[in-house]
Amino acid sequence: MPRRPDTGTRSPFGLGWTLHGDGRAVRPGEVVMPGERLSWGRTIGLGAQHVVAMFGATFLVPLLTNLPPATTLFFSGIGTMLFLVITAGRVPSYLGSSFAFIAPLTAATQSHDLPTALGGVMMAGLTLALIGVLVQVAGDRWLRAIMPPMVTGAIVALIGLNLAPSAKDNFMASPVTGLVTVAGIVLVTVATRTLFSRIAILVGVGAGYLTAVLRGEVDFAKVETAGWVGLPTFTAPDLDIAVAGLFVPVVLVLVAENVGHVRSVASMTGEDLDPVTGRALIADGLATTLAGSGGGSGTTTYAENIGVMAATRVYSTAAYWVAAVVALLLSFSPKFGEAIATVPQGVLGGAGTVLYGMIGLLGAKIWIEARVDFGNPINLMTGALALIIGVADYTWQLGQLQFAGIALGTAAALVCFHLMRGVNLITRAVPDPMLPAAEGSPDRG
Repeated sequence: MPRRPDTGTRSPFGLGWTLHGDGRAVRPGEVVMPGERLSWGRTIGLGAQHVVAMFGATFLVPLLTNLPPATTLFFSGIGTMLFLVITAGRVPSYLGSSFAFIAPLTAATQSHDLPTALGGVMMAGLTLALIGVLVQVAGDRWLRAIMPPMVTGAIVALIGLNLAPSAKDNFMASPVTGLVTVAGIVLVTVATRTLFSRIAILVGVGAGYLTAVLRGEVDFAKVETAGWVGLPTFTAPDLDIAVAGLFVPVVLVLVAENVGHVRSVASMTGEDLDPVTGRALIADGLATTLAGSGGGSGTTTYAENIGVMAATRVYSTAAYWVAAVVALLLSFSPKFGEAIATVPQGVLGGAGTVLYGMIGLLGAKIWIEARVDFGNPINLMTGALALIIGVADYTWQLGQLQFAGIALGTAAALVCFHLMRGVNLITRAVPDPMLPAAEGSPDRG
Protein backbone atom coordinates (compact mmCIF):
# COMPACT_ATOMS: atom_id res chain seq x y z
CA MET A 1 0.00 0.00 0.00
CA PRO A 2 1.53 3.38 -0.97
CA ARG A 3 2.29 5.83 1.83
CA ARG A 4 -0.03 8.80 2.12
CA PRO A 5 0.20 11.92 4.26
CA ASP A 6 -1.09 11.61 7.80
CA THR A 7 -4.73 12.66 8.05
CA GLY A 8 -4.12 12.99 11.77
CA THR A 9 -6.65 14.01 14.37
CA ARG A 10 -7.96 17.49 14.96
CA SER A 11 -6.58 17.66 18.51
CA PRO A 12 -2.84 17.74 19.33
CA PHE A 13 -3.59 15.07 21.95
CA GLY A 14 -5.43 12.83 19.49
CA LEU A 15 -8.85 13.30 21.06
CA GLY A 16 -10.74 14.63 18.05
CA TRP A 17 -12.11 12.18 15.46
CA THR A 18 -14.00 12.72 12.24
CA LEU A 19 -16.87 10.37 11.40
CA HIS A 20 -15.96 7.78 8.77
CA GLY A 21 -18.64 7.77 6.07
CA ASP A 22 -22.05 7.27 7.64
CA GLY A 23 -20.44 5.85 10.78
CA ARG A 24 -22.08 2.47 10.28
CA ALA A 25 -20.00 0.49 7.82
CA VAL A 26 -16.57 0.18 6.22
CA ARG A 27 -16.87 -0.16 2.47
CA PRO A 28 -14.69 -2.65 0.55
CA GLY A 29 -11.19 -1.33 0.01
CA GLU A 30 -11.50 1.26 2.79
CA VAL A 31 -10.14 1.42 6.31
CA VAL A 32 -11.13 3.58 9.26
CA MET A 33 -8.03 5.69 9.91
CA PRO A 34 -6.65 6.47 13.39
CA GLY A 35 -8.13 9.98 13.24
CA GLU A 36 -11.58 8.69 12.28
CA ARG A 37 -14.25 6.70 14.08
CA LEU A 38 -17.51 4.89 13.48
CA SER A 39 -20.65 5.68 15.49
CA TRP A 40 -20.05 5.65 19.25
CA GLY A 41 -22.14 2.52 19.66
CA ARG A 42 -19.95 0.62 17.19
CA THR A 43 -16.80 2.20 18.62
CA ILE A 44 -17.68 0.98 22.11
CA GLY A 45 -18.26 -2.50 20.71
CA LEU A 46 -14.86 -2.43 18.99
CA GLY A 47 -13.25 -1.23 22.21
CA ALA A 48 -14.76 -4.22 24.02
CA GLN A 49 -13.24 -6.51 21.37
CA HIS A 50 -9.82 -5.01 22.09
CA VAL A 51 -10.29 -5.68 25.81
CA VAL A 52 -11.09 -9.32 25.08
CA ALA A 53 -8.09 -9.60 22.73
CA MET A 54 -5.59 -8.28 25.27
CA PHE A 55 -7.17 -9.90 28.30
CA GLY A 56 -5.60 -13.37 28.39
CA ALA A 57 -2.03 -12.30 27.65
CA THR A 58 -2.12 -9.21 29.88
CA PHE A 59 -3.22 -11.22 32.90
CA LEU A 60 -0.80 -14.09 32.40
CA VAL A 61 2.21 -11.94 33.29
CA PRO A 62 1.03 -10.93 36.79
CA LEU A 63 -0.20 -14.46 37.42
CA LEU A 64 3.17 -15.94 36.45
CA THR A 65 5.15 -13.34 38.42
CA ASN A 66 2.88 -13.01 41.49
CA LEU A 67 1.99 -9.38 40.81
CA PRO A 68 -1.55 -8.19 41.68
CA PRO A 69 -3.67 -8.66 38.51
CA ALA A 70 -5.89 -5.64 39.24
CA THR A 71 -2.84 -3.40 39.65
CA THR A 72 -1.38 -4.56 36.35
CA LEU A 73 -4.72 -3.92 34.64
CA PHE A 74 -4.87 -0.44 36.17
CA PHE A 75 -1.46 0.55 34.81
CA SER A 76 -2.26 -1.12 31.50
CA GLY A 77 -5.25 1.18 31.05
CA ILE A 78 -3.35 4.27 32.22
CA GLY A 79 -0.38 3.36 30.03
CA THR A 80 -2.60 3.00 26.95
CA MET A 81 -4.06 6.45 27.53
CA LEU A 82 -0.57 7.90 27.95
CA PHE A 83 0.58 6.21 24.73
CA LEU A 84 -2.35 7.61 22.74
CA VAL A 85 -1.72 11.14 24.04
CA ILE A 86 2.05 11.13 23.46
CA THR A 87 1.69 9.75 19.92
CA ALA A 88 -1.05 12.36 19.29
CA GLY A 89 -3.53 9.65 18.35
CA ARG A 90 -1.56 8.58 15.28
CA VAL A 91 -0.59 5.07 16.43
CA PRO A 92 -3.51 2.85 17.50
CA SER A 93 -2.24 0.48 20.17
CA TYR A 94 -3.08 -1.17 23.46
CA LEU A 95 -0.26 -1.41 26.01
CA GLY A 96 -0.53 -4.78 27.71
CA SER A 97 1.84 -6.76 29.91
CA SER A 98 5.13 -7.62 28.20
CA PHE A 99 6.21 -11.26 28.35
CA ALA A 100 9.81 -10.06 28.20
CA PHE A 101 9.51 -9.06 31.87
CA ILE A 102 8.50 -12.50 33.14
CA ALA A 103 12.01 -13.89 33.52
CA PRO A 104 13.62 -10.82 35.16
CA LEU A 105 10.64 -10.28 37.47
CA THR A 106 10.75 -13.91 38.58
CA ALA A 107 14.50 -13.87 39.12
CA ALA A 108 14.54 -10.51 40.93
CA THR A 109 11.65 -11.49 43.20
CA GLN A 110 13.36 -14.74 44.17
CA SER A 111 16.81 -13.23 44.76
CA HIS A 112 15.62 -9.96 46.31
CA ASP A 113 11.98 -8.90 46.84
CA LEU A 114 9.02 -7.40 44.99
CA PRO A 115 9.93 -3.71 45.54
CA THR A 116 13.40 -4.36 44.12
CA ALA A 117 11.89 -6.14 41.12
CA LEU A 118 9.60 -3.16 40.52
CA GLY A 119 12.64 -0.89 40.66
CA GLY A 120 14.08 -2.97 37.85
CA VAL A 121 10.92 -2.43 35.81
CA MET A 122 11.33 1.32 36.33
CA MET A 123 14.97 1.20 35.17
CA ALA A 124 13.93 -0.62 32.01
CA GLY A 125 11.18 1.92 31.37
CA LEU A 126 13.47 4.92 31.81
CA THR A 127 16.07 3.36 29.51
CA LEU A 128 13.42 2.75 26.83
CA ALA A 129 12.17 6.33 27.12
CA LEU A 130 15.74 7.63 26.70
CA ILE A 131 16.21 5.52 23.58
CA GLY A 132 12.93 6.94 22.31
CA VAL A 133 14.25 10.48 22.74
CA LEU A 134 17.39 9.59 20.78
CA VAL A 135 15.32 7.98 18.01
CA GLN A 136 13.03 11.00 17.84
CA VAL A 137 16.01 13.35 17.52
CA ALA A 138 18.42 11.31 15.39
CA GLY A 139 16.24 8.70 13.66
CA ASP A 140 16.53 4.94 14.08
CA ARG A 141 19.32 4.11 11.63
CA TRP A 142 21.87 3.90 14.49
CA LEU A 143 19.54 1.56 16.35
CA ARG A 144 19.27 -0.78 13.37
CA ALA A 145 23.07 -0.79 13.07
CA ILE A 146 23.47 -1.86 16.71
CA MET A 147 20.61 -4.35 16.61
CA PRO A 148 20.52 -6.05 13.19
CA PRO A 149 18.00 -8.90 12.73
CA MET A 150 20.59 -11.52 13.71
CA VAL A 151 21.07 -9.93 17.14
CA THR A 152 17.42 -9.01 17.70
CA GLY A 153 16.22 -12.50 16.79
CA ALA A 154 18.72 -14.12 19.14
CA ILE A 155 17.66 -11.92 22.06
CA VAL A 156 13.94 -12.54 21.51
CA ALA A 157 14.52 -16.30 21.16
CA LEU A 158 16.64 -16.65 24.29
CA ILE A 159 14.13 -14.73 26.41
CA GLY A 160 11.38 -17.17 25.49
CA LEU A 161 13.48 -20.29 25.85
CA ASN A 162 14.98 -19.11 29.15
CA LEU A 163 11.49 -19.48 30.64
CA ALA A 164 11.10 -23.15 29.72
CA PRO A 165 11.91 -24.49 33.24
CA SER A 166 9.23 -22.23 34.75
CA ALA A 167 6.64 -23.57 32.30
CA LYS A 168 7.59 -27.14 33.12
CA ASP A 169 7.36 -26.62 36.90
CA ASN A 170 3.88 -25.11 36.65
CA PHE A 171 2.68 -27.71 34.14
CA MET A 172 3.81 -30.66 36.25
CA ALA A 173 1.89 -29.30 39.25
CA SER A 174 -1.23 -30.57 37.45
CA PRO A 175 -0.45 -32.27 34.11
CA VAL A 176 -4.11 -32.99 33.27
CA THR A 177 -5.14 -29.36 33.68
CA GLY A 178 -2.05 -28.22 31.80
CA LEU A 179 -2.75 -30.58 28.93
CA VAL A 180 -6.36 -29.38 28.60
CA THR A 181 -5.09 -25.78 28.52
CA VAL A 182 -2.56 -26.55 25.78
CA ALA A 183 -5.12 -28.51 23.76
CA GLY A 184 -7.63 -25.67 24.06
CA ILE A 185 -5.16 -23.07 22.80
CA VAL A 186 -3.93 -25.27 19.94
CA LEU A 187 -7.38 -26.30 18.70
CA VAL A 188 -9.07 -22.91 19.00
CA THR A 189 -6.24 -21.29 17.04
CA VAL A 190 -7.34 -23.15 13.90
CA ALA A 191 -11.03 -23.61 14.75
CA THR A 192 -12.28 -20.57 12.81
CA ARG A 193 -11.05 -17.55 10.88
CA THR A 194 -12.95 -15.14 13.12
CA LEU A 195 -12.00 -13.14 16.22
CA PHE A 196 -12.60 -16.34 18.21
CA SER A 197 -9.33 -17.78 16.93
CA ARG A 198 -7.47 -14.59 17.86
CA ILE A 199 -8.32 -15.05 21.53
CA ALA A 200 -7.18 -18.67 21.60
CA ILE A 201 -5.04 -18.07 24.69
CA LEU A 202 -8.00 -16.71 26.60
CA VAL A 203 -10.24 -19.59 25.51
CA GLY A 204 -7.58 -22.20 26.30
CA VAL A 205 -7.03 -20.70 29.75
CA GLY A 206 -10.79 -20.77 30.27
CA ALA A 207 -10.95 -24.46 29.35
CA GLY A 208 -8.07 -25.26 31.67
CA TYR A 209 -9.62 -23.22 34.46
CA LEU A 210 -12.94 -25.08 34.14
CA THR A 211 -11.04 -28.36 34.30
CA ALA A 212 -9.22 -27.17 37.42
CA VAL A 213 -12.53 -26.20 39.07
CA LEU A 214 -14.00 -29.64 38.36
CA ARG A 215 -10.85 -31.25 39.77
CA GLY A 216 -11.04 -29.17 42.96
CA GLU A 217 -7.84 -27.20 42.27
CA VAL A 218 -9.34 -23.71 42.66
CA ASP A 219 -9.82 -21.94 46.00
CA PHE A 220 -12.54 -19.26 45.93
CA ALA A 221 -12.16 -18.17 49.57
CA LYS A 222 -10.55 -14.80 48.80
CA VAL A 223 -13.04 -14.10 46.01
CA GLU A 224 -15.96 -14.53 48.39
CA THR A 225 -14.53 -12.10 50.95
CA ALA A 226 -13.32 -9.43 48.48
CA GLY A 227 -15.41 -6.32 47.87
CA TRP A 228 -16.98 -5.40 44.58
CA VAL A 229 -15.45 -1.91 44.47
CA GLY A 230 -12.07 -0.77 45.78
CA LEU A 231 -8.64 0.51 44.85
CA PRO A 232 -5.98 -1.80 43.38
CA THR A 233 -3.05 -2.75 45.61
CA PHE A 234 -0.08 -0.45 45.06
CA THR A 235 3.52 -1.26 46.01
CA ALA A 236 6.36 1.27 46.21
CA PRO A 237 9.51 0.31 44.27
CA ASP A 238 13.07 0.10 45.55
CA LEU A 239 15.72 1.15 43.04
CA ASP A 240 18.70 -1.21 43.35
CA ILE A 241 21.42 -1.23 40.72
CA ALA A 242 22.03 -4.90 41.52
CA VAL A 243 19.10 -5.97 39.33
CA ALA A 244 19.91 -3.68 36.39
CA GLY A 245 21.55 -6.57 34.57
CA LEU A 246 18.30 -8.52 34.71
CA PHE A 247 16.03 -5.81 33.34
CA VAL A 248 17.95 -3.53 30.98
CA PRO A 249 18.38 -6.23 28.26
CA VAL A 250 14.58 -6.44 28.06
CA VAL A 251 14.65 -2.94 26.58
CA LEU A 252 16.05 -4.33 23.32
CA VAL A 253 12.99 -6.55 22.96
CA LEU A 254 10.63 -3.66 23.75
CA VAL A 255 12.34 -1.55 21.09
CA ALA A 256 11.89 -4.31 18.50
CA GLU A 257 8.22 -4.80 19.49
CA ASN A 258 7.36 -1.10 19.38
CA VAL A 259 9.15 -0.40 16.10
CA GLY A 260 7.54 -3.50 14.58
CA HIS A 261 4.10 -2.36 15.76
CA VAL A 262 4.49 1.12 14.29
CA ARG A 263 5.64 -0.27 10.95
CA SER A 264 2.81 -2.81 10.87
CA VAL A 265 0.20 -0.11 11.44
CA ALA A 266 1.88 2.08 8.82
CA SER A 267 1.77 -0.70 6.23
CA MET A 268 -1.91 -1.42 6.93
CA THR A 269 -3.12 2.19 6.92
CA GLY A 270 -0.75 3.61 4.31
CA GLU A 271 0.34 6.42 6.63
CA ASP A 272 3.93 7.53 7.13
CA LEU A 273 4.47 6.91 10.83
CA ASP A 274 8.28 7.06 10.89
CA PRO A 275 8.18 10.56 12.45
CA VAL A 276 6.37 9.20 15.53
CA THR A 277 8.46 6.06 16.10
CA GLY A 278 10.48 7.84 18.78
CA ARG A 279 7.28 9.04 20.43
CA ALA A 280 5.99 5.47 20.60
CA LEU A 281 9.17 4.34 22.36
CA ILE A 282 9.01 7.29 24.77
CA ALA A 283 5.36 6.55 25.54
CA ASP A 284 5.93 2.85 26.25
CA GLY A 285 9.00 3.73 28.31
CA LEU A 286 7.04 6.16 30.47
CA ALA A 287 4.11 3.73 30.78
CA THR A 288 6.50 0.99 31.93
CA THR A 289 8.15 3.37 34.39
CA LEU A 290 4.77 4.37 35.77
CA ALA A 291 3.74 0.72 36.13
CA GLY A 292 6.93 -0.13 38.00
CA SER A 293 6.39 2.80 40.34
CA GLY A 294 3.19 1.31 41.71
CA GLY A 295 3.27 -2.47 41.41
CA GLY A 296 2.39 -3.21 37.79
CA SER A 297 4.23 -5.12 35.08
CA GLY A 298 6.16 -3.50 32.24
CA THR A 299 4.11 -2.83 29.12
CA THR A 300 4.45 -3.22 25.38
CA THR A 301 2.37 -2.69 22.25
CA TYR A 302 0.13 -5.70 21.63
CA ALA A 303 0.15 -7.83 18.50
CA GLU A 304 -3.16 -9.39 19.62
CA ASN A 305 -4.86 -6.06 19.00
CA ILE A 306 -3.23 -5.67 15.60
CA GLY A 307 -5.07 -8.86 14.70
CA VAL A 308 -8.39 -7.27 15.66
CA MET A 309 -7.61 -4.20 13.56
CA ALA A 310 -6.62 -6.31 10.56
CA ALA A 311 -9.87 -8.27 10.85
CA THR A 312 -12.15 -5.24 11.24
CA ARG A 313 -10.16 -2.72 9.14
CA VAL A 314 -10.83 -0.20 11.91
CA TYR A 315 -7.70 1.58 13.15
CA SER A 316 -9.51 4.29 15.09
CA THR A 317 -7.77 5.34 18.29
CA ALA A 318 -11.22 6.09 19.72
CA ALA A 319 -11.72 2.33 20.15
CA TYR A 320 -8.49 2.15 22.15
CA TRP A 321 -9.64 4.93 24.46
CA VAL A 322 -12.74 2.85 25.11
CA ALA A 323 -10.61 -0.24 25.81
CA ALA A 324 -8.38 1.73 28.20
CA VAL A 325 -11.38 3.08 30.12
CA VAL A 326 -12.94 -0.40 30.40
CA ALA A 327 -9.65 -1.82 31.70
CA LEU A 328 -9.40 0.98 34.24
CA LEU A 329 -12.94 0.38 35.50
CA LEU A 330 -12.34 -3.37 35.87
CA SER A 331 -9.20 -2.69 37.90
CA PHE A 332 -11.35 -1.04 40.60
CA SER A 333 -13.07 -4.31 41.47
CA PRO A 334 -11.11 -6.30 44.09
CA LYS A 335 -13.47 -9.25 43.58
CA PHE A 336 -12.59 -9.30 39.88
CA GLY A 337 -8.88 -9.16 40.70
CA GLU A 338 -9.11 -12.00 43.22
CA ALA A 339 -11.08 -14.10 40.72
CA ILE A 340 -8.23 -13.72 38.21
CA ALA A 341 -5.70 -14.61 40.90
CA THR A 342 -7.38 -18.00 41.45
CA VAL A 343 -6.00 -19.36 38.17
CA PRO A 344 -4.03 -22.47 39.29
CA GLN A 345 -0.51 -23.59 38.42
CA GLY A 346 -1.58 -26.22 35.90
CA VAL A 347 -3.34 -23.61 33.76
CA LEU A 348 -0.36 -21.26 33.96
CA GLY A 349 1.96 -24.11 33.02
CA GLY A 350 -0.14 -25.02 29.98
CA ALA A 351 -0.36 -21.43 28.77
CA GLY A 352 3.33 -20.84 29.50
CA THR A 353 4.34 -23.94 27.54
CA VAL A 354 2.71 -22.47 24.44
CA LEU A 355 3.58 -18.82 24.99
CA TYR A 356 7.22 -19.22 25.92
CA GLY A 357 7.76 -21.47 22.93
CA MET A 358 6.05 -18.90 20.72
CA ILE A 359 8.34 -16.16 22.05
CA GLY A 360 11.33 -18.33 21.23
CA LEU A 361 10.08 -18.93 17.71
CA LEU A 362 9.38 -15.23 17.19
CA GLY A 363 13.15 -14.86 17.27
CA ALA A 364 13.42 -17.41 14.51
CA LYS A 365 10.71 -15.55 12.61
CA ILE A 366 12.82 -12.40 12.71
CA TRP A 367 15.72 -14.35 11.22
CA ILE A 368 13.57 -15.88 8.48
CA GLU A 369 11.93 -12.60 7.46
CA ALA A 370 15.33 -10.88 7.31
CA ARG A 371 16.79 -13.86 5.42
CA VAL A 372 19.65 -14.22 7.90
CA ASP A 373 22.36 -16.43 6.41
CA PHE A 374 23.42 -19.08 8.93
CA GLY A 375 26.01 -20.29 6.49
CA ASN A 376 27.91 -17.19 7.59
CA PRO A 377 29.99 -18.13 10.67
CA ILE A 378 29.45 -14.68 12.25
CA ASN A 379 25.69 -15.23 12.35
CA LEU A 380 26.07 -18.87 13.36
CA MET A 381 28.44 -18.12 16.25
CA THR A 382 26.31 -15.23 17.49
CA GLY A 383 23.18 -17.37 17.67
CA ALA A 384 24.96 -20.37 19.16
CA LEU A 385 26.53 -18.47 22.04
CA ALA A 386 23.48 -16.36 22.86
CA LEU A 387 21.00 -19.25 22.89
CA ILE A 388 23.06 -21.65 25.01
CA ILE A 389 23.91 -18.97 27.57
CA GLY A 390 20.27 -17.86 27.72
CA VAL A 391 18.64 -21.29 27.80
CA ALA A 392 21.08 -22.74 30.36
CA ASP A 393 20.69 -19.54 32.42
CA TYR A 394 24.39 -18.85 32.97
CA THR A 395 24.96 -16.46 35.89
CA TRP A 396 27.84 -14.16 36.76
CA GLN A 397 28.25 -12.22 40.00
CA LEU A 398 30.25 -9.00 39.67
CA GLY A 399 30.30 -7.20 43.00
CA GLN A 400 26.71 -6.30 43.86
CA LEU A 401 25.59 -6.90 40.27
CA GLN A 402 24.26 -10.29 39.21
CA PHE A 403 23.97 -11.03 35.52
CA ALA A 404 21.74 -13.97 34.63
CA GLY A 405 21.04 -15.85 31.40
CA ILE A 406 19.06 -13.14 29.62
CA ALA A 407 21.57 -10.39 30.38
CA LEU A 408 24.60 -12.52 29.56
CA GLY A 409 22.95 -13.97 26.44
CA THR A 410 22.09 -10.46 25.25
CA ALA A 411 25.64 -9.27 25.88
CA ALA A 412 27.01 -12.34 24.08
CA ALA A 413 24.85 -11.64 21.03
CA LEU A 414 25.88 -7.97 20.82
CA VAL A 415 29.58 -8.45 21.59
CA CYS A 416 30.07 -11.57 19.48
CA PHE A 417 28.35 -10.17 16.40
CA HIS A 418 30.02 -6.76 16.38
CA LEU A 419 33.45 -8.02 17.49
CA MET A 420 33.54 -10.71 14.82
CA ARG A 421 32.22 -8.31 12.20
CA GLY A 422 34.79 -5.68 13.20
CA VAL A 423 37.67 -8.14 12.83
CA ASN A 424 36.19 -9.42 9.58
CA LEU A 425 36.11 -5.91 8.09
CA ILE A 426 39.93 -6.08 8.29
CA THR A 427 40.52 -9.69 7.35
CA ARG A 428 37.67 -10.11 4.82
CA ALA A 429 37.67 -13.81 5.76
CA VAL A 430 33.91 -14.21 5.30
CA PRO A 431 31.11 -12.16 3.69
CA ASP A 432 29.87 -9.16 5.69
CA PRO A 433 26.59 -10.29 7.38
CA MET A 434 25.23 -6.73 7.24
CA LEU A 435 25.30 -6.67 3.44
CA PRO A 436 22.76 -8.35 1.13
CA ALA A 437 23.84 -11.82 0.04
CA ALA A 438 24.63 -10.70 -3.48
CA GLU A 439 27.12 -8.11 -2.15
CA GLY A 440 28.82 -10.57 0.18
CA SER A 441 29.38 -13.58 -2.02
CA PRO A 442 27.46 -15.56 -4.61
CA ASP A 443 24.92 -18.14 -3.49
CA ARG A 444 24.72 -16.75 0.07
CA GLY A 445 21.32 -16.20 1.80
